[in-house]
Amino acid sequence: MRFFGDRPPPGPFRPEFWRSPLRGPWLTSLLGSILLVSLVIVAATGFLSHAAYMPQLGANAIVPRDGSLDFLIPDWQTGPAWLYALNQGLHVTVGIGAIALLLAKLWSVLPRLFTWPPVRSPAQALERLALLLLVGGALFEFATGIFNVQIYYPFRFNFVVAHFYGAWVFLAALALHVAVKAPVIRRSYRARRGLAPLRQALEATRPEPRAPRGDSLAPAAPTAPTLSRRGLLGLVGAGTAALVVSVAGQAIGGPLRATAFLAPRRDDAGDGPNDFQVNKTADSARVTAEMTGPSWRLTVAGRRRLELDRRALLALPQHTAALPIACVEGWSTTQEWTGVRLADLARLAAAAPEDTLLVESLQPRGVLRRATLSAGQVADPDSLLALRVNGVDLSLDHGFPARIIVPALPGVHNTKWVASLSFGAAADA
Repeated sequence: MRFFGDRPPPGPFRPEFWRSPLRGPWLTSLLGSILLVSLVIVAATGFLSHAAYMPQLGANAIVPRDGSLDFLIPDWQTGPAWLYALNQGLHVTVGIGAIALLLAKLWSVLPRLFTWPPVRSPAQALERLALLLLVGGALFEFATGIFNVQIYYPFRFNFVVAHFYGAWVFLAALALHVAVKAPVIRRSYRARRGLAPLRQALEATRPEPRAPRGDSLAPAAPTAPTLSRRGLLGLVGAGTAALVVSVAGQAIGGPLRATAFLAPRRDDAGDGPNDFQVNKTADSARVTAEMTGPSWRLTVAGRRRLELDRRALLALPQHTAALPIACVEGWSTTQEWTGVRLADLARLAAAAPEDTLLVESLQPRGVLRRATLSAGQVADPDSLLALRVNGVDLSLDHGFPARIIVPALPGVHNTKWVASLSFGAAADA
């Protein structure tokens, strides 16, 4: 592997270019350890979010599947009602908060990315390829996640599919990286006596010993420190806290919602009781007032088929429940919904207890214009075909004349502008 030559070109490829006295294996190990905890939370909640869509049912799957691994996907429960709101709040808030940690970790290992020669052996070539997948995967997952939170898609691929497969590539590279670097991390903590460097003031801050190999993270020609390692960790912590505050309010709600200045959905989505977040407006879904006017009829199909107008639905027994609605972008809001229990509509249609429910919207097109609910979701006493919210009729943007609201269900599956409900075999008719 003498193709590149031994003499590095000027600039970042030369060891003396990197002069920060704070860099070294211990700092990288500490930042990586903290970041790893965040990534585990983000990955776990991400895959739970995938499970919450119940892709094994009907046409719910957005990511292509052949059904062979459906046994690994648990049935998503309806309790507690705030389960999905908590899951997505953690996923988005921890993920965005981890950006400061990710940038600090990348800063700490920048010299390693410019080692010369770039490849010394086939084994090192494989290691650097894995590093490319790790760094590239991290940047891709974080970037696409932020775009999704902001409801902004400058790319032409499907976000859900790309984010899902990208997560597997990134996590595979991360697992390999952790396995390879675990001995280095242990040695770094042992050599520096655990967290002892965090107790050192600026005047006691010294560079870490430089390894004999030329690709050491410790500087070859360090400058005098202007910041202690404790100070650096404090800055990273402050950046993390600022990012968390900028989005956490959208999940927590109440007065804290005003602090979520990076949240794309604010409290200006309607009038009076309908003044809460809207992700998809009637205009963007191409649903018009004429489609939802007096001629609207709800088709309910099972072993028996019915057509009900809104007056007939309002004449049925009504149930009120305070339920959160939570979206994949991380925001959630709890409102008081009133409507007909899905279980009551199932009985009217003579549906069997084990029947699933296909819900279809008036929305003329879009992958999320239909959703399949499990028998357990239909049976929950708080699962509603909602007609009113906070004591008034739903606004058009919130799904008038009728929408689905089910405890712990992802927001996009709480279908708005419902056109039909098909139980069991009727969904395939």
